[in-house]
Amino acid sequence: MEKANREQFSKARLLVVGDVMLDRYWFGDTHRISPEAPVPVVQVSKMDERLGGAANVARNVAALGAKTTILGVIGDDEAGRHVSELLELSGVNNQLEIDGKVPTTVKLRVIARQQQLIRLDFEEAPSEAALAHKLERYEKLISDADVVILSDYGKGALGQVALMIEQARAQNKMILVDPKGDDYAKYRGATVLTPNRSELRQVVGQWTSEEDLIKRAQDLRKSLNIEALLLTRSEDGMSLFTEAGVSHVKAQAREVFDVSGAGDTVIGTLAVALAAAWPLEKAMALANRAGGIVVGKLGTATVTSEELQ
Repeated sequence: MEKANREQFSKARLLVVGDVMLDRYWFGDTHRISPEAPVPVVQVSKMDERLGGAANVARNVAALGAKTTILGVIGDDEAGRHVSELLELSGVNNQLEIDGKVPTTVKLRVIARQQQLIRLDFEEAPSEAALAHKLERYEKLISDADVVILSDYGKGALGQVALMIEQARAQNKMILVDPKGDDYAKYRGATVLTPNRSELRQVVGQWTSEEDLIKRAQDLRKSLNIEALLLTRSEDGMSLFTEAGVSHVKAQAREVFDVSGAGDTVIGTLAVALAAAWPLEKAMALANRAGGIVVGKLGTATVTSEELQ
């Protein structure tokens, strides 16, 4: 990326809102089966902790040099404090709401011989009081952002998503949503939705051909009054559906090591480029390149502007 683009990116201001989580990885080796049950015994030799969910989106945005603020909910616990520390190290302005009634969402993965043996999830939906307080802060934070990213992992932090889109629209902000679930009506009026194939299939059903996909995607986009729908298609690249029609970019050919968090990198990169006033198709091409780089790294990872050159 040219110096001019990096300067544009450093002026971009983004607000990331959504489900914040901590990704924990326990690495070890396994040589025997437990005498207590037919399960492998893992001798843990290394532990790693990374930002997950909306926090990983924010980390990706900050890695591209943009001014990044995050709003979400964490628990008053050790995992929540760790999330705050990691955000600070990533250069993200932390506006997280601390909810003493629930734990911080944690995904713990146990990995032996480069294979995930089990994932343990610790999560509870945020309390009503924490969500109400978060919404008050959101109203104040929107005005300082060029683009708002709503990162929905279905954990409850975006319970008022329809109202949040309404408030951001009222201030003429661009709104990007990484959606979850089978009801997209709550995302009505967003600027761009970024589902992957399985997420879109949940909403529009199984398509039988490329023409059928285009029709279903465009019908959905129009019914929700959304400017663009960006479909991420793994090895088939990406497709962008807008009023002008559909355009595609091919996947960047490289070895895929780990796809976890790739969607976070894609929406983060797309948002930074749009905040820097890039046209949608050019922003999609950059996001596609970033996604191609990040799947070559283990776990949730980021891409820097230098790597995108």
